[in-house]
Parts: sequence; structure tokens; C-alpha cells
Amino acid sequence: MRVFAAGIVACGWVAASAWGAEDLDLAARIRPVPRAAKFSDPEFNIWCGTMVRGDDGRCHLYYSRWRRDLGHVAWVTHSEVAHAVADAPLGPYRHVDVALPPRGKEFWDGLCTHNPTVMRFDGKYYLYYMGNTGDGVATKTLNWTHRNNQRIGVAVAERPEGPWTRSDRPLIDVSPDPAAHDALMVANPSVTRRPDGGYLMIYKAVARKGPAPFGGPVVHLAATAGTPTGPFRKHPSPVFTKEGVMFPAEDPFVWCDGARYHAVVKDMKGHFTGRGQSLALFGSSDGLDWTLAAHPFVAVTQIAWEDGTVQKLDALERPQIWFDGARPAVLFCAAAETRGRDGSFNVAIPLGAATPVEAPR
Repeated sequence: MRVFAAGIVACGWVAASAWGAEDLDLAARIRPVPRAAKFSDPEFNIWCGTMVRGDDGRCHLYYSRWRRDLGHVAWVTHSEVAHAVADAPLGPYRHVDVALPPRGKEFWDGLCTHNPTVMRFDGKYYLYYMGNTGDGVATKTLNWTHRNNQRIGVAVAERPEGPWTRSDRPLIDVSPDPAAHDALMVANPSVTRRPDGGYLMIYKAVARKGPAPFGGPVVHLAATAGTPTGPFRKHPSPVFTKEGVMFPAEDPFVWCDGARYHAVVKDMKGHFTGRGQSLALFGSSDGLDWTLAAHPFVAVTQIAWEDGTVQKLDALERPQIWFDGARPAVLFCAAAETRGRDGSFNVAIPLGAATPVEAPR
């Protein structure tokens, strides 16, 4: 079995029995959350959250943050990918530095970095992310120039502390064909290693078919490459779709267990789980054609704390899983308590062995 230090296990080296393959039930693995697993900041809204364990045993969390006084929608203009550390996967985490700071509006990712996903392949660290540029103005509603300038990149480092080397060109750009599924913008990358040693990316794509500035439909596409830094070849068929729905899902996190690929996504309105806004699970034999999993429901927008309280939330999304060897051990999510999402935070939800015990609903 070949295991990468990021906790992600390369597809093809882990026995399918370690996961249950097609019978994977993430909801049955969710356990109560210790209070120390909540990572917040009085001055910043926090979103996203992806963790890798370094060779020194420390846990490195990369997350999106922007000033609270700018409001939630300033994620699209002022987000930066920051870095926190902890001695254990469930925290507590403390902020250390900014991994991907602003670097000038002339760069494709010069004013905003967001949507981090960290991986370790063959001794190097890869931080996949969304970046954009624009006028740099935080508006009361979404700044559409910045939103539609979203592109996907990757930064590379020898150590989880950095420094991170960024590219002057996106890793995934919009397609030049105005009729393409990703003609308007691309974001939310997730990457895993394939059995053949190649790499699979699943990313969010927005077309130009709907009215401006939103566009649409919003779908997800797959891309494959021979190396972690590409070039990635796009595959044409959208995934995680629902007939008649313009925007059914987002925030994919993809991995492979040795027998099947899996993806946790945000189910925008319960199109896949029937549980309203929630997290849903998909499966695939090749990473290109996806179907709803046997146990599609993962979680609703609430947290069951270890002290017995259950906290209802406005949002629980941006799922990322950290694996302890072959075992799914922590589900990281962005969370918000109120509709305005002020004071949003990251939460590390422990995952145990699959049991018949009723998971928090």
C-alpha cells in the first residue's frame, strides 16, 4: 500500500475492502465534534479548509479568509489563502501566515485566492486554488467582474510551510468556445491520483448560456493530466447534473479508494439527498462518469457537539476529507451560523468506523 503524507491514498494501492467500495456510508461515520475543532477569528471571516500532515507530525490547515467588516460577499474580491497549524488533526489550530497573498491586479490571481485543496505527491506539496483579479472593490452584492474572472491554479512547495511557487498562467482557464460548459468561469478544483499514475481534477464550470452576469448552467467537469501541474486535458461531459436544474451542486472533493472514485459535493437544495441543503456522495468507476452513491446522504447544515448540543447552521459546505492512512478520519467544512454568514468558521468533524449507529441528522 502506498500512502501520501497528505493523507490521500493513491487510487490503485488500497484494498477496496478497507472502504466498503460501493457501500461507503459517510453519514454513519460522523461523530460529535469537540469545541476545539472550531477554527474562527474575531477579525476575519473564514471559509474552506484543507489539511496536510507534515513530516514533523504537525497538521497544516490552508483556508480562505477576508476581513469581517467587508461582509461575506467580499470573498470574491478580498479572500486570501492563509495557513494555520495544530498538533492534532482536530485542532486547536492557530494562524501562522498567508500562503497565497495578493500580488498585484496585473496577475490572473493577483487580488483574490480562494478554494484551496492541498495534496502531497512524491514528496512535494501542491496547493490547488481559485484566483481572480478585477477592480478590487468590495461591493454589497457580488462583484461580478471578480466572479467571472475566476480561474484555477496550483502553487508548489517543498515543505508545508512554503514558500509556494505560483504560475503566471492559470492551470485551468475558460474554454475559448462560447458554447462550452466552462466558457465563463472555472473554480473549486479537487485533484486525486489515478491508478495509472496520472491525475484527475474535478472542477466547477459556468457556461455563457444564461443571462449575464451570472451565466449558467453551473456544472462540473473532469480533466486529466500526467503530472500534478498539468497540462490538464478537459473531458466534455458534465457531472453531478440534475435534469432541469441550472445549479444543482458545487464544492466537490474527490478521492479514490483503490476500487472506486468518490466525491462529496454540496447539494444546493436537496436535489440528490432529498434533505434540503446538504452534502451528497457520488461514485465512479473511472472518475469521468459519476452516479449517485448507494448512500448519497452525508450531512445537513448542523453540528452535533461533544457536549450534547446540536447547532443549526445557515451553511455547512466546502467539504474536504483528511485520511489517516486509508481511513477517512476528519471531514473539514466551512460553516456559517447566520444568513449573512458574518463570523464564518472552519470546523473539523471527526469520522469514525462505519457503524449502524444513527448519525446526526
